[in-house]
Amino acid sequence: MSARGRGYRYVGPVELKAAVRPGSGGCRISSAAEFGDWIAGRSAAELAEPFTFVVGADGALRLAPRRSGHVACAGGAMVLSAGEIGFVREADRWAVSEISNQSTGYCPDIGSWSEVARALDDVGLERPSGFTHEVVFRRCSGCQEHNIVREDDFVCVFCGSDLPETGNVDPIA
Repeated sequence: MSARGRGYRYVGPVELKAAVRPGSGGCRISSAAEFGDWIAGRSAAELAEPFTFVVGADGALRLAPRRSGHVACAGGAMVLSAGEIGFVREADRWAVSEISNQSTGYCPDIGSWSEVARALDDVGLERPSGFTHEVVFRRCSGCQEHNIVREDDFVCVFCGSDLPETGNVDPIA
């Protein structure tokens, strides 16, 4: 647990984390001016789809192209949340149009929204009141595989075992 909130370790494929190079993380955004500079450099094609985001252990938002891995965006470090985020131009300002906690590398709980909200508020971005698409992750106690729970069906898609009702993907963090 960090001073700000629960931290999430990377739990995805080790080869993806091994490929992360120092200084290669996503763009750190901690102010409206930094976001303005970053978004101005995005192409229309990039803006048409969501971006990869993490909230670092320092509480700052980091953004990267959608096909960037969350572990690369985070520079291999622990995060307070991770997922995908889309932006839309409303009147004279940018706003979050869609946002999820979908990160199979970090598997953040939906409770990580408070850290995301704080990071977006720090940047001055209009935002929804929660994730627009919530993803529930569980690790199977039987086969140890990570699962995305769909439609409240807490059954492992790999081996058919029941999944725990409470979060358990990274019990050490």
